[in-house]
Amino acid sequence: MSDGHNAFWADDIADEIEARDPDDPIVIKGGVSPSGVPHLGHFNEIMRGYFVARVLRERGHEVRQVFTSDDRDALRSVPQTLADSDWNLVGLGDVDAGALGRNLGTPYTDIPDPFGETDSYGAHFTDLLAQSAEAVGVEVEMVSNTELYESGEFEAVTRTVLERTDLAREVLAEYQDGVDESYVPFMPQCSECGRLTQDVRNVDLDAETVDYRCSGLDAGGDHIDGCGHEGTATFREGKLPWRFEWPAQWAVLGVDFEPFGKDHAEGSWPSGQEIARRVLDIEPPVPMTYEWFTLNGEPLSSSSGNVVTVDEVLALLEPEVLRYFFVRNPKRAKDFDVERIDLLVDEFDRFERIYFGEAEDEDLKPIADRAYPFLVDEVREERVRLPYTFAAVLGMTDDHDLRVRMARNQGFIDDDTPEWAIEEALDRVERARTWAERMDNAYNYRLQADRPETDFDDDVEAALDDLADFVAEGHDGEEIQGQMYETARDHDIEVGDFFAAGYRLFFDDTEGPRLGEFLGELDEAFVVKRLRRED
Repeated sequence: MSDGHNAFWADDIADEIEARDPDDPIVIKGGVSPSGVPHLGHFNEIMRGYFVARVLRERGHEVRQVFTSDDRDALRSVPQTLADSDWNLVGLGDVDAGALGRNLGTPYTDIPDPFGETDSYGAHFTDLLAQSAEAVGVEVEMVSNTELYESGEFEAVTRTVLERTDLAREVLAEYQDGVDESYVPFMPQCSECGRLTQDVRNVDLDAETVDYRCSGLDAGGDHIDGCGHEGTATFREGKLPWRFEWPAQWAVLGVDFEPFGKDHAEGSWPSGQEIARRVLDIEPPVPMTYEWFTLNGEPLSSSSGNVVTVDEVLALLEPEVLRYFFVRNPKRAKDFDVERIDLLVDEFDRFERIYFGEAEDEDLKPIADRAYPFLVDEVREERVRLPYTFAAVLGMTDDHDLRVRMARNQGFIDDDTPEWAIEEALDRVERARTWAERMDNAYNYRLQADRPETDFDDDVEAALDDLADFVAEGHDGEEIQGQMYETARDHDIEVGDFFAAGYRLFFDDTEGPRLGEFLGELDEAFVVKRLRRED
């Protein structure tokens, strides 16, 4: 492109990585502290890394994509919402909340799983996140910080930080208040109560131990008290503070690229670069700052319960549509609006059509040509995409054959459409049906397979027969909608009563979607028979 950038942002990042002439495997990292429900927001780093990994592999590199669970972090507050292993979101009243409340200040991997399903609360969270990545088709290696400490892989870098405590203080003081001569960049874990403490009294580099007093730790403006125990911990029995732990991960894992949110860009990334270069003598990885997205117009928040899980999302749309959500410009804020998820699906469908030359867009064509193959398991031009709201209409009936006939009548499938493409297209129907039910929107109605029992007067029956004749002439939904008003007036029937009769025939209800437009979406022969009360 003329500005020196590629059409796809992941190619720009891959160029930056290659410019450093890295050894294979190239390591791409993300990470999260397992503090609540693993939600869609956590997928920013996983998906940004995924696309860069795909580009690098395409260029012939071996790539290792890892995601660290910062599970030696201390639980600082009790989340209001959790998810069990089946992705059911539950409140604290439905689990052993005391297991969390009693363990403030304790590392996540030492807190019992409130559901009793895994070894710890940290493991429970990490397992869910791994399941989410697998469901989206992303191969990511989950790495436990606790295991890195306990196995000794953090030992050497921890020793380096503590050997250079004076320099570590000097660097950190440039970015963080409250760093004085008593500050030691290590948080031992109390052998009595299991909490982390910031109160280090002495460091023995030869023995690789620290003496401590369990006086607790600061947590977001609050203080979590310790038990007062005085003891000695090894470098494996504690953790580095986050601003040192992050660059320590780069050193231990050999990280070449890491995407992160704008909160880190304004906070720990600037200090992390300095700590990496001046304290650890390593070069920080290639960075990429991404913009957060909102959920239904509000910030994602586990504590407030404004979350949506990958499991919930994949019940509403295909994995390739979710991948598309993340393929777009990572520096542009956007909203994931579940109520209007049909717009996101429509956007993806258009992106796909642009790739195949079935729609024109000079601005999107370059990125569609480059990125679309990364979104699907296989590029297949014969694939059929039913418009999402039309799929929701089909979801009003469980009759598979009727769904096929309706899709055929609307021109989405024909005699040349492969059977696999028809079945794959109908997979969207169940997702759209789920969306209609969860949102309880205009598509949340059930078309009655068998004609309901009715008792209409003669004028209404005559009007229904006339409407059947009109539909049989091949008019579209908008024309049918208008004709319903005309037909009611021609038969001196209240318009509301005529529509109610139609709703009774098709839904066994007194209300529903815009009836004429809905009838235009249905199989014509089916509609005509139902209006004539013949089926």
